[in-house]
Amino acid sequence: MNWADANAGWSWNPLTDLQQIWAFPFMVNAFRAGTVVAVLAAVIGWYMVLRKQSFAGHTLAVVSFPGAACATLLGISAGFGYFAFCIGGALAIAAIARAGQGGRGQESALTGAVQAFLLACGFLFVSLYKGFLGGVNSLLFGSFLGITTTQVTVLAVVGALALGVLACIGRPLLFASVDPDVAAARGVPVRALAVAFLVLLGAATAEAGQITGTLLVFALLVMPAATAQQITARPAVSLLASVAIAVAVTWSGLITAYYSPYPIGFYVTTFAFAVYLAARLGRLLAAGRRRPLPGGAA
Repeated sequence: MNWADANAGWSWNPLTDLQQIWAFPFMVNAFRAGTVVAVLAAVIGWYMVLRKQSFAGHTLAVVSFPGAACATLLGISAGFGYFAFCIGGALAIAAIARAGQGGRGQESALTGAVQAFLLACGFLFVSLYKGFLGGVNSLLFGSFLGITTTQVTVLAVVGALALGVLACIGRPLLFASVDPDVAAARGVPVRALAVAFLVLLGAATAEAGQITGTLLVFALLVMPAATAQQITARPAVSLLASVAIAVAVTWSGLITAYYSPYPIGFYVTTFAFAVYLAARLGRLLAAGRRRPLPGGAA
């Protein structure tokens, strides 16, 4: 049966709709891959927002485009390009020490240089490709139609390894993120942790880019984490909230995209932004209630 013929539209019965969606193996793979990507992006993104390295995350998200374009030009799987370029870009950014004000400025400058150069390379690779490159929109804005069981397995293995490494370095990384100077004085290897985190961030962007697309992967990295940190300052609760939000917006985006001709990345970004605005507004309203009235009036 053709997918377009079987897709009868939203019935407003969630169980029936999910049964219809999961009747197709490619949608089952999409939900599996989306869940893996959402969990990894939420956890890595939470540390990224805490460490104020959103610009680095944005750059690595952009870098995934030339990686996929280069892999397509070479005739190999786009996934190899995603991981090679994102992790390579992370190592390039990590090559500049972050210690001191000058180090931070150098990192920002190098990050921008890496972004501009590799983005230009991506368009060069697209121009050099002589065949029909109909997947450019999928590379930029994401797609769930071509996810295979092998890709799901690769994403799950990479995600498990990345989360395992993060579990081992999570506590000292949190300390180094909150107060790097005190952490360094206590003997925490701040520099090594910074390099390891950037590599993990590169792996997370490479994974998420295969679902949401290279232009919108940043939304899945930053918005759930930023929303969770608006909701609570408790690290463990905030981290769990970030994962819950990321999975919720990813599943919502997949379901909506199934019944729509538009790319999944748009829906994931829109839903994540709406949740962030709601959390931000709620925090502002709560702060307004706590503010004392002029003159001490009750």
